[in-house]
Amino acid sequence: MADTRYIFVTGGVVSSLGKGIIASSLGKLLQARGYKVTIQKFDPYINVDPGTLNPYEHGECYVTADGHEADLDLGHYERFLNIQTTKENNITTGRIYQNVILKERRGDFLGKTVQVIPHITDEIKRNIKSLGVKNKFDFVISEIGGTVGDIESTPYLEAVRQLRWELGKNCFCIHLTYVPYISAAGEVKTKPTQHSVKELQSHGIQPDMLVLRTDHKLNKEILDKVALFCNVEQGAVMQSVDVSTIYEVPTMMQRQGMDAVVLRKMNLSSDDTPNMEAWNGFLQKRKDAKKVVNIKLVGKYAELPDAYKSITESLSQVAIYNDRKLVLDLYQSDKITEENVAGILNDADGIVVAPGFGQRGIEGKFIALKYSRENDIPTFGICLGMQCMVIEFARSVLNLPGANSTEMDPKAEYKIIDLMEQQKHITNMGASMRLGAYDCVLKKGSITHKAYGRNKIQERHRHRYEFNNLYKEDIEKAGMKCTGVNPDSDLVEVVEIPALRWYVGTQFHPEYNSTVISPNPLFMSFMAAAAQTKELRKKK
Repeated sequence: MADTRYIFVTGGVVSSLGKGIIASSLGKLLQARGYKVTIQKFDPYINVDPGTLNPYEHGECYVTADGHEADLDLGHYERFLNIQTTKENNITTGRIYQNVILKERRGDFLGKTVQVIPHITDEIKRNIKSLGVKNKFDFVISEIGGTVGDIESTPYLEAVRQLRWELGKNCFCIHLTYVPYISAAGEVKTKPTQHSVKELQSHGIQPDMLVLRTDHKLNKEILDKVALFCNVEQGAVMQSVDVSTIYEVPTMMQRQGMDAVVLRKMNLSSDDTPNMEAWNGFLQKRKDAKKVVNIKLVGKYAELPDAYKSITESLSQVAIYNDRKLVLDLYQSDKITEENVAGILNDADGIVVAPGFGQRGIEGKFIALKYSRENDIPTFGICLGMQCMVIEFARSVLNLPGANSTEMDPKAEYKIIDLMEQQKHITNMGASMRLGAYDCVLKKGSITHKAYGRNKIQERHRHRYEFNNLYKEDIEKAGMKCTGVNPDSDLVEVVEIPALRWYVGTQFHPEYNSTVISPNPLFMSFMAAAAQTKELRKKK
């Protein structure tokens, strides 16, 4: 294709409507037609990236292969499209202003007064267009974070307005709104959508398509009414009704002809049918799954499932590929005690000890890990979860009660987990951890090696503390084996207890590398062990 096409997704009425899911669904449909597609997210907050944001504020911090701390929507983009995103796929207002100020300091503007228009909007446009041109994408879908009417989003909307004129038919705008249902009246209300579109029009943007988020199916009369009042052609108003899983949204949009409308309006052929065979096969397996598998996740932020979004989605995917329905329970680690741990975990087929930072809830993780180890329940420790596995093992098996991480206790008697040497002189918090994809060499015959089926893997990281190799020999002699090591730094990446059914900890985050079409092998192995545990229990 000679030209890159640009599609913009905005939202109105309320936040959290699922712009990322709609963008991902459209991307999936275009990709299934043979187009090369990527998606980027523009976040209107002034933080340079979400790396230092509290998960309660923002949910999961997603990490790209090139080491960028990104919005959790990038996880959806990767899981839906089976692609890898980069730093260029997530831009914040903080990044935009930082880049413009750096240019001003260098003298790039030749002494001119730096203003929102044109300098900030030009920087936004540059980030949009460069992604398409540099990588020769057929389509770049740009999701504008926030809600139309927010003051923070105004520069992005102005940039979109300018691009509509510059790009002509190579530009397409989708507006996602909410249609509430008034139970007392027994009817849905379209007025909020009308007002939202008027607000968007006041910024000089006429949407080409509307997607109405609703929990009640809308009839044709309502869809036509919205089209008439919002200056959108009939047939270009879609509805996004509640479904049992986000992975049904692409097929729901396909049935309404979303991709066909986009292609027609952009003067492209829409005769071909998207090849959704693999995707539909996944959905069919989900529908056919009858057996249940019970997984317990122990974490610091269990009150907010979005804090572990990539983990929960990875578990959901691999449960389906193991022909199981996932029953997932999340438990606050700071509420787990010696007295209640058996009641919480005794019916678990598998246990995940989640990543995190800080002291809160750490002792609850140790208690949960001791219980799972002593009762031989398949257990998966990720990042801090892996570090807790090693500390608990050192305390209970090596009889080192003072074992700890220097993150939790800088004066720990046995520094089983310690700050990485290259991290000791870092003062800035943002983007300063060991981030992104690194190599790991696996020990032949280990659970991890069998799962991946190869000697060397590459997975993503987000940490600044590491396994202390001074204790490696003693730990291995006691029965916990170091089965994955970074070849350059000798950093221990994977620990296992071979004597147990499935007890594996990884310093890396395999959940960042799991998609609908290509589920992560280690998650697949864990779920298979959990499913087997369920069957063995039934026989007893």
